[in-house]
Amino acid sequence: MRIVGGTAKGRRLKSPKTAGTRPVIDRVKTALFDILGARVSGARFLDLFAGTGSVGLEALSRGAARATFVEMSHQVVAVLRDNVRATGLGDRADIMQGDAFRFLDQAAAQGRQYDMVYIAPPQYHQMAARALAQVDRLPIMSDGALAIVQIFPKERVDLEQVSLRAFRLVDERRYGSTLLLFYEHQPPDAPAD
Repeated sequence: MRIVGGTAKGRRLKSPKTAGTRPVIDRVKTALFDILGARVSGARFLDLFAGTGSVGLEALSRGAARATFVEMSHQVVAVLRDNVRATGLGDRADIMQGDAFRFLDQAAAQGRQYDMVYIAPPQYHQMAARALAQVDRLPIMSDGALAIVQIFPKERVDLEQVSLRAFRLVDERRYGSTLLLFYEHQPPDAPAD
């Protein structure tokens, strides 16, 4: 696993020796950032369920203004800190050890705003749907912001049950056993397409 583009391109990243962490493969990460393109430059990026930090670090390498990494496991956070150091991108990285859902509530209470959020929780726990619903209802995303959800394709049914007010599905891409869903934040008074 490595950074595939930008200023830290080619830097190797460590992986934790823990069950349940599923780093995104380089091919999927390359495709993701090809889709995001120039939108990453200057963005405030939130990497929920960050794991190794691979996606948020890729965003920083490609010009994101700042990235916040939220990861619950102490052991995985230690690997994440090593990866941030190895890339030299620590001056624009905030690492939060704790529960992602609690973090979202705290971010809203503190008035934080993000332009992109990457949601890639452990599989088959309905956590992706829960996180997307929480991001949708809290005032933490800027107008036009993107929420990108990484799931196993069979989990899509869980997301279809979520009633969204501020976000709408604008794209989806499947890469083998990885499905990426792209949701765009709409201002409250924006007309529906």
